[in-house]
Amino acid sequence: MVEVIRHLSALIMPGLLVLFFTRVTYNRIIGLVLTVALIAASVYKGYTNTFVLIVIDAFSLTAGFWLAAKMKPKTVKKIDG
Repeated sequence: MVEVIRHLSALIMPGLLVLFFTRVTYNRIIGLVLTVALIAASVYKGYTNTFVLIVIDAFSLTAGFWLAAKMKPKTVKKIDG
């Protein structure tokens, strides 16, 4: 059961973190770098201990980076009147 939670978290969390950091910093590259730093710390501490989890993390990072590129800032229309 713990392995299933680890794999689902690896599939979802990095992508969401990239999106979150992109929204906070207004820069998708910085969002990606911050998320990679968190994953590197996770690998260093031993929480991500298999190659499969690292591959799933990388896939999620790629998907989150792609979605961050698709996000567009909302523009406010100015009403002249």
